Amino acid sequence: MSDDLEPTLGNLLEADTLQWIFVGGKGGVGKTTTSCSLAVKFADTPIKDKESGSQRQRRVLLVSTDPAHNVSDAFNQKFSRDPSPVNDVPGLDAMEIDPQGVKLLTNNIFNKFNADSTTDQGLAGAVSAIKDALTGLPGIDEVSVLVHIMNEVKRLNYDITIFDTAPTGHTLRLLSLPQTLNETIEKLTSVQGIGGILAQAGTFVSSHTGMTTDEVKGTMQTFTATLKKVQEQFQNNKLTTFVPVCIPEFLPVYETERLMQELCKYKIDVQNIVVNQVIQTIPGEQPHPLLEARKRIQGKYLEQIADLYEELFHVVKMPLLTNEVRGVPALRTYGKYLAEVYDVKVAGYV
Repeated sequence: MSDDLEPTLGNLLEADTLQWIFVGGKGGVGKTTTSCSLAVKFADTPIKDKESGSQRQRRVLLVSTDPAHNVSDAFNQKFSRDPSPVNDVPGLDAMEIDPQGVKLLTNNIFNKFNADSTTDQGLAGAVSAIKDALTGLPGIDEVSVLVHIMNEVKRLNYDITIFDTAPTGHTLRLLSLPQTLNETIEKLTSVQGIGGILAQAGTFVSSHTGMTTDEVKGTMQTFTATLKKVQEQFQNNKLTTFVPVCIPEFLPVYETERLMQELCKYKIDVQNIVVNQVIQTIPGEQPHPLLEARKRIQGKYLEQIADLYEELFHVVKMPLLTNEVRGVPALRTYGKYLAEVYDVKVAGYV
């Protein structure tokens, strides 16, 4: 491994421009533990002004987009779709958000419209069809979540947002959606004659919702502009990075390789990989035969991980723990070894 690539997440803590960190991987590999511990570590690390030397509290938002919502369990505290402070961690807010719980932008317009309120059933049917087309676009609900989160980040002035994501397949879909949906909308609006239909529909909707035509257009333009901004920010390696998490077993390692390829395809930056549940034993101790057998199995996959990634990425090897990680003290301990190298000979079993 290159001397420049320390096996920690310290490079992320030192990044001045980073605004978005996604933590993801196969289910059951420790994504939530990693994301929560990283969020606590960021909140505990003040922002320093390089010129003056002064420092201030960092404002961190932890977002769960996993329907399982284990963030509440990790902190022993209930969270909702709105950001709320995490107990005993100044500067850290958390939210658990479900795509189905976010009101779609299109509903803000169309739910005010009652097709039965007009005798022009032809135009009413056209508006209904446009509503169905927009609300039925693949991933519109997940994209609405991203727009909602970006608005909250802007409103509450967070320095960095960390995502505890759903298992790999859902996460890849979420990250690809801004680009996919932008392309879909562009194709839809480029269809010959669609401009006149949309203009008629906009006039009709405004007459039955109390919104002006300009307000209807403005709402849609704001949504598409935000969508493009999401795409631009996710593909900017100074602003966004993804941290894959795995364990040294066949399926998680294989899925991580696939995840890395997909992230490259969507031009999303990766600098670090976290490998959880690595068995380390104190030299001189005689480990249990079962533990020794598992360690040998892990060794094979750790070699694969080293061959694939250690020359180009910061590969963080986290130990198999003696206890589950729940509550702020345990998350702080775990986060300590995300930022510095864990050595069983020095730290013992944790």
